[in-house]
Amino acid sequence: MKKAVLTLLFILLFQTAAMALDSSIKFVQVTDTHFNAKNPNSVKVLQETVKDINKLNNVSFVVFTGDNLNKPEPEDLDDFIKIINKLKAPYYLVLGNHDVFKSQKLSKEIYNEIVRDNNFFWFRRKWNYVFKKKGYTFIVVDGAKEIIPGPVGYYRADTLAWLDKQLTKNKKHPVIIFQHYPIIDAPEFGSSRLKTHRTFEPEKYLKMLELHDNVIAVISGHFHVNSEIMQNGIYHISTPTLLDNPPVYKIIDIVSKDGLSPIIYTQLKEVEIDE
Repeated sequence: MKKAVLTLLFILLFQTAAMALDSSIKFVQVTDTHFNAKNPNSVKVLQETVKDINKLNNVSFVVFTGDNLNKPEPEDLDDFIKIINKLKAPYYLVLGNHDVFKSQKLSKEIYNEIVRDNNFFWFRRKWNYVFKKKGYTFIVVDGAKEIIPGPVGYYRADTLAWLDKQLTKNKKHPVIIFQHYPIIDAPEFGSSRLKTHRTFEPEKYLKMLELHDNVIAVISGHFHVNSEIMQNGIYHISTPTLLDNPPVYKIIDIVSKDGLSPIIYTQLKEVEIDE
């Protein structure tokens, strides 16, 4: 009997420890790689970035938050996927304004097919999707246009309705949203450029978010700058382009202890490129 009690106590302690571990997660954001397979430097930067990320410990996944390609060319996407397939951690993709253009034979559907052809584990059918890890819900929201692409983001009404539904469905879990286009202006980007690059009617998106209290962060690219702004309890994170000199990506740690609200830590990591 005593042995059984000790065994039960061990199991409970193990479960408690596991829950404590699951309350923390580390992942990497790479954004605006603007990959060009015909540019040797672009290829080298992406290859070295993959190698650098693979040296990190305890990375749950890597997310590429749009403008993965410099131009919407199927051949470039094919090479891009083959390089990032060498990541040790699973990866997730977001579409940006440079990624798709239906009239140039790289629609969202074809983009998805190319990724799936190169990655056996890619099960996505749509570019709005959800995945879960360690007690957190991650939602990818698509704001890219494939008919007339441009630097202005556009989150359609049906996309926001879908997001609203997902936030309600996951109301008991902390949610992190990934997208290409920010919905909060970054002062670092410059007021003149914001006029041509900001999201169309972001107030509708923000108003919908106010109906939910489980969103802890919205993580974007597009602006090519490092900007982190807390607004209404949501941490809006924008990360620089991998085209920076030196190239950079962002390591993000989310930690929650003793039932407290999650705390987000970010770190820009430089990629060393040998000459």
